[in-house]
Amino acid sequence: MKKIILAEAEERAAELREELQRHSNAYYVLDKPTISDYEYDQLYQELVDIETDYPELITSESPTQRVGGKILPGFEKVEHDVPMLSLGNAFNKEDLLNFDQRIKRLTDDSVQYICELKIDGLAVSLRYENGVFQRGATRGDGVVGEDITQNLRTVKAIPLRLKQPYTFEVRGECYMPKSSFAKLNEERDEKGQEIFANPRNAAAGSLRQLDSSVTASRNLNIFLYGAANFDDLDVSSQSRLLEKLADIGLRTNPERRIFTSMEDVWSFIEEMTEKRTELTYDIDGIVIKVDDFSTQEEIGYTVKAPRWAIAYKFPAEEKETILRDIEWTVGRTGVVTPTAVMDPVFIAGSTVQRASLHNVDLLEEKDVRIGDTVVIHKAGDIIPEILHVVLEKRHSDSQPYAIPEFCPACDSKLAHLEEEVALRCLNPKCPAQMKEGLSHFVSRNAMNITGLGVRVVSQMYEKGLVNDLSDLYTLTMDDLLKLDKIKEKSATNILTAIDASRENSLERLVFGLGIRNVGSKAARMLAEEFETIDRLMDATKEEIESIEGFGEIIAESVVAFFSLEEVHELIEAFRNNGVNLTYKGRRKAEKVDTPSIWQGKTVVLTGKLHHYTRQEATEMIQNLGGKVTGSVSKNTDWLVAGDEAGSKLTKAQSLGVPVWSEEEMLKHLERSETSENQ
Repeated sequence: MKKIILAEAEERAAELREELQRHSNAYYVLDKPTISDYEYDQLYQELVDIETDYPELITSESPTQRVGGKILPGFEKVEHDVPMLSLGNAFNKEDLLNFDQRIKRLTDDSVQYICELKIDGLAVSLRYENGVFQRGATRGDGVVGEDITQNLRTVKAIPLRLKQPYTFEVRGECYMPKSSFAKLNEERDEKGQEIFANPRNAAAGSLRQLDSSVTASRNLNIFLYGAANFDDLDVSSQSRLLEKLADIGLRTNPERRIFTSMEDVWSFIEEMTEKRTELTYDIDGIVIKVDDFSTQEEIGYTVKAPRWAIAYKFPAEEKETILRDIEWTVGRTGVVTPTAVMDPVFIAGSTVQRASLHNVDLLEEKDVRIGDTVVIHKAGDIIPEILHVVLEKRHSDSQPYAIPEFCPACDSKLAHLEEEVALRCLNPKCPAQMKEGLSHFVSRNAMNITGLGVRVVSQMYEKGLVNDLSDLYTLTMDDLLKLDKIKEKSATNILTAIDASRENSLERLVFGLGIRNVGSKAARMLAEEFETIDRLMDATKEEIESIEGFGEIIAESVVAFFSLEEVHELIEAFRNNGVNLTYKGRRKAEKVDTPSIWQGKTVVLTGKLHHYTRQEATEMIQNLGGKVTGSVSKNTDWLVAGDEAGSKLTKAQSLGVPVWSEEEMLKHLERSETSENQ
C-alpha cells in the first residue's frame, strides 16, 4: 500500500512542480500573472505537504528549495569556463562616434548595433546542465568568482529548470528593485542599522550573505544578457540569443533596440536618459554591441574587453564644495599624484572628501587653487573627480598653486618627463615606492599574503626586515615579533600565509612584480602562454605581441622589465627561497610539431554530433593546432555540420565557407592523429 501511495505522491509532486514553475515564469519573468497569489499559495502548500511526508521526493529544482536558510562557512572560488570580460566606457556622443569609426575600420561587413540597458547591480554567471540550474557565481575578477549558488537559488526569477535541456553558462545582472530597496532601508532604519547607500550596494551585500535566508528575504531580481558555450542554442546574433533565452524561461530585458547608425543609437540614449527615473530598477547607462556574432568574432578582443561593445555611462550627479588642500602621494612606479582634499559632500550615494587630480598637466589645465569652490562628480558613478573651478566664487587674493619640485617621501628632485604627463620620482630606493611595491606584491590579486596590510609592510621596510620582494621569504618569527602589535599568533598566521604563497601559480607572481602596463589578466595570459618564468624572461617582443589582445606597449614593457639585471637577481632569489615559478592553471592546447591539416585553421562546429561530444571534438582539433570558434565569419576555414544544423550552416553557405559532414571531420582527425603518432 505504501508503494502505491508513494507512486501517486511522486506523480502529483511532479505535476505540481511543473505547474508552479509555469506560474512562476509568468509572474517573475514575463510579468504576466496567470493565477492569483492565493491559488499559487494553495498549490505550493500542497507540494510542501507531499515533500514533508515523502522527503525522498524532494528535488533540487523544486520551488520549495528557494527559501534558503543554510549557514555557509564561506564562499568557494569558481573559475569561469569562459572569462567574464569588462567593457570599455563612453561618456559622450563623441566617444560613441569614435567607437563606430573603429568598428567600421575593423570589418567590411555592414553593422547593426543592439542597445541594451545597463542594469546597476551585480554581474553573475549561472551554470545549467541538461536544463537544471547547477551553479551560480559572482563575476569576481572576470576569471575567478565566488560560488553563491545557494543565494542565487532564492531569486525567484531564476528558473531552477529550463524549458529545454540545454547545457551552458548564462550571464546577467542581479539587482534590487527600487521598491525592495526602499523597504529594506526603512526596515534597517527602524532597527537602528546602517542603511545601504544605493540598490547596487544592497544587491551585492544581499548576494554575499552567508545565510541564504537573508538573501531570500531581500526580493532580488535578475536580467540575463549573455551566454558562454551556447553553440547548442544555434543562434547567430545577440538579438536572437536574447529571444532564445526568453523562450527557454530566462528573464531578459525587453527595453532593447537595434539600429544601423550611431545617430539613432544616440537618440535612444537620450530617450532612456529621460525615462530612467520611471523604471522600477536602476540603470547607469546603455550597452552598445555589434549584433552579429560572426562580425563580433572578426572584430575580436583586447586583453580586457571585447572590441565590438562599449558601455555608455549616464552623466554623473554634480555638486559644489570647497578645496582645502592638495596632498601628494608616491606610487610604486615613482609617479607622484596630487589628491584634492575638500569639504565633505554627499554625492551619488556616498560622502566624498577626496578626489584624485591625476597629474600635473591636469592640475595646471584646470587651474585648481587652495580655497577654490569646485564642481565634483563621480566618473562612472564611482570615482570622485573635479570637473572645474567656479571662477566667479574665487577669492580676489587667490594665487596659482605651486607644483612641488621634490619628492614628498625622499626629497629627491622630481622629473616631468617630456613623453609623460606624470611627475615622477626617479630614485629607485625611494621608500614610498618600495612600500607601495611590497603592498602590491602581497595584495589579494597578486601573491595573496594575508595579514600583511599597509601598516605591517611599512614597518617591515622601515625596520630593515625587507628591502626587496624576495626578503619576504626569509622572514622569521623573531623578525615579525619586532613589529608593533604583532604577537605570536599573528606572526604564525603571517608566516603560514607567506609559506602558502610559495605554491602560487606563476600568473600571481608576474602580476605581483608590478610590470608597467601588465594587469592581472595580462599576467595570466603571459603565464599561460610561456608556462615558466625562464621562458617568459627569454621571450621576444614579437612573441609577446603575437598573443591575442596584446600590443606593442605591453610587449615593450615586459621585455624592458626582464632585461634588467636586478630583476634576474630577484627571480633567482625567489627560486632559492622555494617560490614556484611555473604556471599551474588550465594549459593552452599543446602545439603540434608534425604537419597537420588543422594547424592554424579556424573551425566552427554546429548541429548534433554522434561520435564525440562537441567539447571532445573541440579539444581534439585544438590539440592538433586548430582553433574552434562559436560563430561563422569570412575568416572561418571550415564548418562541421552535424544533424539539424541551422543558421550557422546557412551563413557558411552564403559566405562560401567549406562545409564538412561529421564523417569528413572524423576522417581528417584520424589522419592527423596517425601522422602525429608516427
